[in-house]
Amino acid sequence: MKRIFLFILTNVLVVAVLGVVASLLGVNKFLTSNGLNLGALLGFALIMGFGGAIISLLISKPMAKWTSGVQIIEQPRNADEAWIVDTVRKFADKAGIGMPEVGIFEGEPNAFATGAFKNSALVAVSTGLLRGMTREEIEAVIGHEVAHIANGDMVTMTLIQGVMNTFVVFISRIVGYAVDSFLRKNDEQSSGPGIGYYVTTIVMDIVLGFAAAMVVAWFSRQREFRADAGAAQLMGRKQPMMNALARLGGMTPGELPKSVAAMGIAGGIGQLFSTHPPIEQRIAALQANNGQ
Repeated sequence: MKRIFLFILTNVLVVAVLGVVASLLGVNKFLTSNGLNLGALLGFALIMGFGGAIISLLISKPMAKWTSGVQIIEQPRNADEAWIVDTVRKFADKAGIGMPEVGIFEGEPNAFATGAFKNSALVAVSTGLLRGMTREEIEAVIGHEVAHIANGDMVTMTLIQGVMNTFVVFISRIVGYAVDSFLRKNDEQSSGPGIGYYVTTIVMDIVLGFAAAMVVAWFSRQREFRADAGAAQLMGRKQPMMNALARLGGMTPGELPKSVAAMGIAGGIGQLFSTHPPIEQRIAALQANNGQ
């Protein structure tokens, strides 16, 4: 319930901020007495599309800590925590990125990486993962998350999401205006958008939103294959990552907040909307890899 509330609240605040920005820039006035101002509409779509994605990226690390209850390891309290921190540091140095913050959160097996910048990211693993995997398998999972950071996946996915959001906002309002104009073509007394515009825009937002989500999910799945291969490269061999995936396949992965779900080691629902490929496909891709 807490995660849902925070997700809704965050999105409401983001939309409100973007609405104010669009109003200050005047791009929210794309419907004029002379018709549709495509330039203003494009500006509005860019602000609403990229603005939300970029803000989400910038607040991704504190939101992940808040919603997942991540406990940052400032000073290792035991040998296990010291080993986790040392493993992250080893892979970060090998990948050529700054040392991420390292944290642990309560929950079923999962792990994630997040953060707006490569040199100030966060890697977190769940207690369920630490209990259910061998050290070598945990090491592979950590390598996978560090590979996400090194590949710049958080920024890449933000840009892709921004493009798709912009597409949805822009096209839905053009279609809404066209439908509304057709419905009111004989109504010379009318001014401003009618009910046809609002209904069509809402419907198109939903329909195109689903299509955009499928495109974003496809890119996310390709990125998972790269992170698996990156973990194998960081470890010097692919078998530990394959073992970790096989082990994960026999577990029930823990749910992650939506803001970091795409960066987890496992997650997603439905083949078209899943952010992660099936475990079997990921293992097969590693097996087909010509590396070690």
